[in-house]
Amino acid sequence: MRGQAAEGDWVDGVARQQLYYSLEQVADLLGLHVRTVRGYVRDGRLKAALVGRQYRVTHEDLEAFTGLPAPSPARPARHTEVSGIVQIDAIAPGSVDRLTNLLMAAVAGRRSEDRLRVESVHDRERATLKIIVLGGLDTTAELLRLIDSVIEDLE
Repeated sequence: MRGQAAEGDWVDGVARQQLYYSLEQVADLLGLHVRTVRGYVRDGRLKAALVGRQYRVTHEDLEAFTGLPAPSPARPARHTEVSGIVQIDAIAPGSVDRLTNLLMAAVAGRRSEDRLRVESVHDRERATLKIIVLGGLDTTAELLRLIDSVIEDLE
C-alpha cells in the first residue's frame, strides 16, 4: 500500500520528497479509523489537499502531524515456492504403496506454515510413478531427499 509518487528525489525507486497518501492509507499507517482521519482533516489538524473528490496527504504533512518520520508502508512478505515432478520408472505396485504412504505421512506430520502439498499418479501399465510436489524451498528439499533415500531401498 504505497502512496502515489510525484516528482522529487528518488531513493530505491520511490520518490521520497513527495509521496501522496489517501486518507484510507493514512488511517492504515497510523492504525486509526478512516473517519478519525477525516475528522483531523476537517478540523485542520492534518493538512490535506483535495484532489478531484478525494483528499491526499503528503509524506511531509504526515510527518508533521505525527511529529515523527512517517511510517513506511508495510512491504509484502517475500514468497518463494517450488513446484516439481519426480518420475520413478520400473516401480512395482507394492513399492508404490509403501512410498506414497510414507510421503503422505511425512506431509501430514508437518506444521501448517511449512506449505507442502504432494500428489501422486501411478501408471500400472508403464510401471511409472509421478510425484507432484508443491511447497516452500526448505520443505520441498527435505521431501526430495526423503524420496531419494527411500527409492534406493525399494525392491
